[in-house]
Amino acid sequence: MSEEIQKTMQAAVLHGVHDLRVEEVAAPGRPQPNEVRVQINTVGICGSDVHYWEHGRIGDFIVESPMVLGHECSGTVVEVGSAVPDLKPGDRVAIEPGVPRLSTPASHFYMKRGEYNLCPDIFFFATPPDHGAFCDYVNHPADFCFKLPDNVSLEEGAMIEPLSTGIYAARVAPIVTGDTVVITGAGPIGLMNLLAARAAGAANVVISDTVEERLQMARQIGATQTVRGDAAELKAAARELTNGRGADVGIEAAGHPSAINACIGAARAGATVVLIGMPPGDTAEININDLIVREVKLRPIFRYNNTFPTGVNLLASGRVDVKPLISKRFSLKETPEAFEYVVANRATCVKAVVDVG
Repeated sequence: MSEEIQKTMQAAVLHGVHDLRVEEVAAPGRPQPNEVRVQINTVGICGSDVHYWEHGRIGDFIVESPMVLGHECSGTVVEVGSAVPDLKPGDRVAIEPGVPRLSTPASHFYMKRGEYNLCPDIFFFATPPDHGAFCDYVNHPADFCFKLPDNVSLEEGAMIEPLSTGIYAARVAPIVTGDTVVITGAGPIGLMNLLAARAAGAANVVISDTVEERLQMARQIGATQTVRGDAAELKAAARELTNGRGADVGIEAAGHPSAINACIGAARAGATVVLIGMPPGDTAEININDLIVREVKLRPIFRYNNTFPTGVNLLASGRVDVKPLISKRFSLKETPEAFEYVVANRATCVKAVVDVG
């Protein structure tokens, strides 16, 4: 007979704009046959978490009832469902937060194509109305929990989620060994894309931002050259490294119309520019004639798919080191203060993490 499990747990719950409370909530029950119960250890604070805290919504996703935040997470398996073959209590795992519900024919269609991130009916931690991982325990499908080797910490495991955006961008571009890559935006996602581009074989990575502290971090983790938010300088840097051609791949991670155009302008004819950042107002003016004449391909991406095993391998092999990006650590009870810290230190805080366990 299984031991009794606790009925309640602590969680950081968003009740409204700037109203984040650490309180007692119902704990998940026994895991379903295909699930594992995970005791959460580490959760990173993502820009989307902060956006919900500041605005109560992201586009059409609106927080209409109290919601547990957090989706960049890792933890330790404490119980496994009856149909789980390859995980056991004590295993440390990184948790992929997006799981297709497969409740519609469209979801089945995208799942079969390997594009499950595009399923119209997908569960995703801390995306209304789905609760997130700033809490003691979650039950999660075992197929979306990835065992960490002994040389990868739980803190590093939580960073696989933001790293996945960079892995996916490098894959779909694709970045080929020896390429020159430009990245606009040196926030957490831009820096993760820098690490992933280097791991994918980029010979040169030029990254731009308007904040010098972010560019300092970019140089520390492997940027070939940094540019202080000047489109002409970014274009010149890319051309200097490529005998006048321009970058082979552009990655736009700033979400600002000027950055989008700067990224396109720095790319060579025939290049691919991957769009990650979402501009305010959902629109940006782009010179379509320039895209046509130079055959520059725009490739938007939404989240990622099939990236977590690659992330685990990159960390375990030492090809990627995410530890320098962790700026500050907080306890679960300090989560409201952590959000205030992130907002007050946007220039210098790359990634704040909450140590739950």
